[in-house]
Amino acid sequence: MLTSWDGILPIEGAVIVVEDDDTLRSVMTEILTDMGARCIAFVTADDALMHMLSATDTNALVVADHGVPGQIKGAEFLSMVAQRWPGLPSILTSGYELGAYVVPEGTVYLQKPWSIDVLVIAIAELLQPGLPVRRS
Repeated sequence: MLTSWDGILPIEGAVIVVEDDDTLRSVMTEILTDMGARCIAFVTADDALMHMLSATDTNALVVADHGVPGQIKGAEFLSMVAQRWPGLPSILTSGYELGAYVVPEGTVYLQKPWSIDVLVIAIAELLQPGLPVRRS
């Protein structure tokens, strides 16, 4: 993909991506990798949560689709993440319109289909609030 973005600071820590669609998971991890992030991707929130609970490294961001398979849906997963790791930025995506009551407080919601620009700007605003981002 190799998109160039001005004004994005290096991303410290891993970005957890939870998406069951192979193509979208690949696109998200490629975008984040192009932004300088180290991504760890999962198909289910169950697996992502188990990884996060056992990992010793820090995470910079969590991006989760709501409608993933498994016992834990995306919004519930992000609520658990917020309780265990307060202040960890998060993005919830869904192909369905979700009511505000479903989206955890402080989580950015992106309804699919989102554009690359929208995703990158959401990530940048969460990780470096107040700093402008331009596509070059």
